[in-house]
Amino acid sequence: MEANPVIRGQMFIGGRWTDGSADQSIEVENPATEEVAGSVPLGTARDAEDALAAARKAQPEWARTPAIERARLIWALRDAMLRDRAALARTVTLEQGKPLNEAGGEIDAAANFLSYAAENARRIEGEILPSDSRDEDVWIRRAPYGVAVGLTAWNYPAALAARKMGPALAAGNAVVLKAHENTPLSLAAIARLCEEAGFPPGVVNVVSGEGRTVGDALVRSPQSDLVTMTGSVRAGREIYAAGAEGLKVIRLELGGKAPFIVLDDADVGAAADAAVVSRFTNCGQICTCNERMYLHERVADEFMEAFLERVGRLRVGDPMTSPNMGPKISRLETDKVAAMVDEAVAGGAEVLAGGGRLSGGEFSRGHWFAPTVLRVSDNGADIMRREIFGPVAPVMRVGGAEDAMRLANDTAYGLSAYVFTRDARRLMRMATELQFGEIYINRPCGEMVQGFHTGWKDSGLGGEDGRHGFDQYLRRKTVYVNWAGD
Repeated sequence: MEANPVIRGQMFIGGRWTDGSADQSIEVENPATEEVAGSVPLGTARDAEDALAAARKAQPEWARTPAIERARLIWALRDAMLRDRAALARTVTLEQGKPLNEAGGEIDAAANFLSYAAENARRIEGEILPSDSRDEDVWIRRAPYGVAVGLTAWNYPAALAARKMGPALAAGNAVVLKAHENTPLSLAAIARLCEEAGFPPGVVNVVSGEGRTVGDALVRSPQSDLVTMTGSVRAGREIYAAGAEGLKVIRLELGGKAPFIVLDDADVGAAADAAVVSRFTNCGQICTCNERMYLHERVADEFMEAFLERVGRLRVGDPMTSPNMGPKISRLETDKVAAMVDEAVAGGAEVLAGGGRLSGGEFSRGHWFAPTVLRVSDNGADIMRREIFGPVAPVMRVGGAEDAMRLANDTAYGLSAYVFTRDARRLMRMATELQFGEIYINRPCGEMVQGFHTGWKDSGLGGEDGRHGFDQYLRRKTVYVNWAGD
């Protein structure tokens, strides 16, 4: 694998670049080589407060700026991201490990989130209602919250930042963004483009540091009004508790354990294609991934033959060469997945493909795990209940649609689900009774900006995307307007 230059990022606070108050840094690891890909400042609670203060100072004037002018700057950022698509994609691959072609797709998705947000700036609508009193109207106006904090995850560092900042800015909020410690370089690069686009100082702020210090300070500070976070259920619960004292508005997009249901009337080839894409894209590190598979016994053998053939063709390797799959994000994450597979096998699961780490040769350094398929017979097994977030597909046979739906709903998660059937009655039943916020029917994963990405149960609070997601960044104010004379 070719050597890459080390990237040095800074924090962007109040329109100025800074190394922060601690004079320390976080080294960012390249997951494919375990070499240092770059570094950013190790921010402190003081840096978090400085960023929030800058946002608080800038927000009133930003809210008074005509919505179309706010949109113009968001469009400028979007255009700059597409202009620098290749460089941004390379940064994503360096720090996150996904194949370069997938990283390019992530930049496209980030630009799409920004363009949709800019389009929504002219759609901030209020209401006028008739009053019970003479010569009076009731106005319901929509207003920004003020300072919005965005905490992003490591699996899509550029897209998740854009997904949060676009609608927050279009709605008139100032933002403070913090990337995950594993992947801060992409956000530092986006901050440079925000400066170039011309956002007023303090409207967009980017800080770096650890969640337990900088993240905690951003959530607890009285200067923040709304917190939107993408991450694990554990982190979501901690943020929810931290924000409770200040009665913060909290939006959480958390983990998932998506069932992938293939019924006996499914298009088996299409289902097998979708199962591979929805499990192994981004090394299985997507919250909406195919996390557990339920196959109708009448088509299970046919499906598994097609599925395993496709899994066997997956190429794992240097992410800069755009293989089918790159490395896991870190040694800690790789150890977690390996332990889950080992425990499942010890409990009776049968390895049908892969089964462990890749090592030696081009895999002598880095965090590599083979595309893995397990045959499982117990829905209570940990591998069927806990989020894997890696390239492992546990598979179970089921007797029919009722069994599949019962097992699919037997989970603490409720983010996404997949169903393959050509029967309209079954399709409608599944769409109605599956307890998930997002359901893919006869297609692989991949939500759209005009939809609503939301989780049920332990998978989150609130949601992102579409008009309902945009509405999450606005609150309502009721004004009683009486014009009666004396």
